[in-house]
Amino acid sequence: MSSTATRETSQQQGSAPGSPSVSIYFLYALARLAHNLLHLRRNPRSWQLFRVALGLAGAALVILPLGLWYSWTTGIVGMVMFTTAILLPRANTETLANRKARELGAPLVLDGGKYQPGNAPAAAVQIFVSAENLWALDSRFQPLLVIAAPEISSVRAEESFGGWNLRIRWLDHTAEFSFRGIFAELLARRAETSLRAALPAAPPAPQKRRAAGA
Repeated sequence: MSSTATRETSQQQGSAPGSPSVSIYFLYALARLAHNLLHLRRNPRSWQLFRVALGLAGAALVILPLGLWYSWTTGIVGMVMFTTAILLPRANTETLANRKARELGAPLVLDGGKYQPGNAPAAAVQIFVSAENLWALDSRFQPLLVIAAPEISSVRAEESFGGWNLRIRWLDHTAEFSFRGIFAELLARRAETSLRAALPAAPPAPQKRRAAGA
């Protein structure tokens, strides 16, 4: 980060106090699990482990009934599972987002919620981050915002009416990304934490003041 960039002090407003409840974390974990299962094929290692596990489970269902049970239905199901594991295609690791990240040289891609460029309608964006630039791209991977990473002076997640916002400041500009829904706080805080880790020269998050008399 540029040493001349304006730095916000710890007296300025920080992230809203409190944290998501355990139930919200649990629901978010389930949502992420469902997402990962739907996109399992994009991870070569996980996809290979899934195929091996499916094949072993199918083989077990074929062999075990021969010695323990008298039902051939389980054996047929096992044979189908084993055959499916063999015939499943290899992992498909290439996605449009991966291709765009490689093109931009951005090792970090984040859910950016929605961003409204000027008077245009708000659009769902992904934030692509590299050491040189931060891009907010829409669903067609068109840039709605480009920020020079060394010019960023603060990154902060804040609670707003009906949701959470991720606010990024650089020079004399401010960009706001809005998150809505049950996972709004988690997504905003995750984006804040990830950006601070990717941009180590960014100022640390202000610490919450102690209550009076504490």
